[in-house]
Amino acid sequence: MPPQAIGEAVFRARQAGALAALAEAGGEVLLVTRPENCTYLTGFTGEGGTVFLSPEGAWLLTDFRFLEAAREEVKAATPVHQEGSWLAAVAGFVAEQAWASVVVEGHHLSYQRFQELAAKLAPVQVIARAGLIEQLRRVKGPEEIALLRQAARLTDAAFEHILGLIRPGVTEKELALELDYFLGKQGADAPAFPTIVAAGPRAARPHAVPAWHAVRAGELVLLDFGAVWGGYHADLTRTVAVGYAGEKEREVYAVVRAAQEKALEAMRPGKTCAEIDAVAREEIARAGYGEHFGHRLGHSVGLAVHEEPSLGRGEETMLAPGMVFTVEPGIYLSGWGGVRIEDLVLVTPEGVEVLSRASREFLVVGR
Repeated sequence: MPPQAIGEAVFRARQAGALAALAEAGGEVLLVTRPENCTYLTGFTGEGGTVFLSPEGAWLLTDFRFLEAAREEVKAATPVHQEGSWLAAVAGFVAEQAWASVVVEGHHLSYQRFQELAAKLAPVQVIARAGLIEQLRRVKGPEEIALLRQAARLTDAAFEHILGLIRPGVTEKELALELDYFLGKQGADAPAFPTIVAAGPRAARPHAVPAWHAVRAGELVLLDFGAVWGGYHADLTRTVAVGYAGEKEREVYAVVRAAQEKALEAMRPGKTCAEIDAVAREEIARAGYGEHFGHRLGHSVGLAVHEEPSLGRGEETMLAPGMVFTVEPGIYLSGWGGVRIEDLVLVTPEGVEVLSRASREFLVVGR
């Protein structure tokens, strides 16, 4: 179910939420430029779209390259042909509608572009606000959860596929390319982010870039990847042993898995993101590896692979049903390697549902 297959009523409900945020910001029209937010409000998936949203209506401004796609995709908004530069087109449309104040996404526009826009629109008041649409996107609707489920299914299938190809001699880059190719063949829109494959000591780098490093027997291989389906992202990490595994590999894996399980057990509405992060962090620290878990426990996922809020220290947002997070504790030891286990998790009224189904058992492959 791609975004354009979502019913018009869903987009109108989202726009109603955005209009309420606009009223609080004190502007007549909301000017949306972040691509994910344009998709969220109208279904448009092209580049360079700009949404105008006011109580009188919604419009999607785009240039000739994407105009035909906009006419096909856009729901609950009127496509408008952008002629000339973006600044000139925006200023012309604002003048045509006789708006006196415009609210823009201050976190998305650069300072220079904001200054240029303010000068071009003068004497129209330009008000910068951050996170108006992102706040709405935190809780996913049923149609979004369905897309995330399918993205997770494709990602699970890719993991099962790659297990049969991990063996001594294969390179990280070959495995990463195969994961991307498999996801594409199964119908994914794209990889959710640059695929990570790291073997042996290189797995101590949480965001290692795949290299022509050949996997060796006895090494751990960390794989972090995901599918995009209908614009929605999955994110999965698994760590497997190649050929055989030593006692330390099994021990570190067991600590990471226990930390994830404790966090999943603690997740439920009303708990803060920081509280969940602390549960996993304390489990890893108790095992003596606290200084080797340096990143947040997880992040929200949706139209972007990294959304807010995060499961991290200092994040006091409370969990609510419909939020979707990654839960991804890890331990990274310089000169040895690393272990991370990551799943896509939906917050429910009772607790959580793990959307990722790939095995979390300690696997030894390529024997």
